[in-house]
Amino acid sequence: MNEQSPIRTETARHIGPEAPAPTRRRSRAGTWLLLLLLLAGGGAAGYRYYLAPKPATETAADGAPVRGKGARGRPGDMAQAVGVATVSAGEIPVVLSGLGTVTPLATVTIQSQISGYLMEIGFREGQTVRRGDFLAQIDPRIYEAQLAQYQGQLARDQALLQNSKLDLARFQRLSLQDSISKQNVDTQAALVKQNEGTVAIDQAQVDQQKLNIAYTRIVSPVEGRVGLRQIDQGNYVTAASTNIVVVTQLHPISVVFTLPEDDVARVMRRLRSGAKLTVTAYDRGDANVLATGTLDTVDNQIDTTTGTVKLRALFDNKDESLFPNQFVNAKLTVDIVRDTPIIPTAAILRGTPGAYVYLLDSDDKVVVRPITVGEADGARSAVTKGLAVGDRVVVDGTDRLRDGAKVRVTEGGKGQPAPPGEPAAPGQPAASGQAAPATDATATTSTPAAGTPPENPSQKRERRRERPAAQP
Repeated sequence: MNEQSPIRTETARHIGPEAPAPTRRRSRAGTWLLLLLLLAGGGAAGYRYYLAPKPATETAADGAPVRGKGARGRPGDMAQAVGVATVSAGEIPVVLSGLGTVTPLATVTIQSQISGYLMEIGFREGQTVRRGDFLAQIDPRIYEAQLAQYQGQLARDQALLQNSKLDLARFQRLSLQDSISKQNVDTQAALVKQNEGTVAIDQAQVDQQKLNIAYTRIVSPVEGRVGLRQIDQGNYVTAASTNIVVVTQLHPISVVFTLPEDDVARVMRRLRSGAKLTVTAYDRGDANVLATGTLDTVDNQIDTTTGTVKLRALFDNKDESLFPNQFVNAKLTVDIVRDTPIIPTAAILRGTPGAYVYLLDSDDKVVVRPITVGEADGARSAVTKGLAVGDRVVVDGTDRLRDGAKVRVTEGGKGQPAPPGEPAAPGQPAASGQAAPATDATATTSTPAAGTPPENPSQKRERRRERPAAQP
């Protein structure tokens, strides 16, 4: 081909390096078109899912209203199952709690007051003894021998005293006759005084030995229960240093517990009025009642290191349910508040506004009601402000509630979320084209649980007829 051929010129113009440019322009336009389609689809889906109005309920094949598909995206539109309780008027005790220790009124460590060999044990470990019962016997023979010695000295010195008194009488008669000097009379009188002192010393020694012999027989000073013996028979006992056994008084027994200093004024005011305050002792787990007694006294000062005051309560402890040095939870009933609104403690919630409850109104909706909580007694609490007798508060199912949410009350007071297919809450509109199911007079307060047949017989027959058609 020559250079002036028209075919060569046109071919070079189309297949040269500039030929791919239109292809790039078409690819870029397709990309933008695809992005626009994706954005439009996403916007439509978002509007349909979040902003478009959705039916509140649908109607199942058996005619029972159920929640619509759109309700899954907005849980607040569903009627949540809850349990409620009615505020009632009653009395609630004012109870102050403190950690206490069971303390016997008398704990005696039995020791011998003299030294000697332990000859006999007169008790059985764990035995209950009375005051004056025999416990132990120390060898008394050495003290009996010393008693005989001191009694002999006493008799001798008494004889010397008697002789000196006779001599003094003679000297006094001779002195009246001027037959003896005054000095001899005074000397004899001093000798009589000296002999009298010697006799008194001898008598004291005799009494001391008699007392030692009495100490050789050891008896219980109090009524109580003996523990484990701490020395065996045959051992040598040293005076005031060897423990034999410990006797603990159990009837009655006391509990020493502490209360904060802020409660002292209330307790003292009740004691000054002459009231007998009841104290209940619970076990360490605060679950079981061990004994019930009365408050005996309050300590005379507050412990500055802990800011608490000690109190002592007395218990009869006839069944020995309280054991010495046992840790207990003491609950002192100071007063009783009467005619006050009472609600379950489980209904009280706490948050930014303070203590509040979910109050059920007449439209089966809940509203947040701030309250002022008074005295509490375990599962019950008194309300001083915010509620009236007859109000209904939510006690179960408050996890996902909000102000103004619709609820349905379940039987037994225990509300659980209903599964899909359950009847809608009372007052909720049915789906278009379907009639709402008939309900009885109790439908506004309770709904049958899942799996139980409805109360309306016509609905039951209708469901049986339409059940085969609903199967695939």
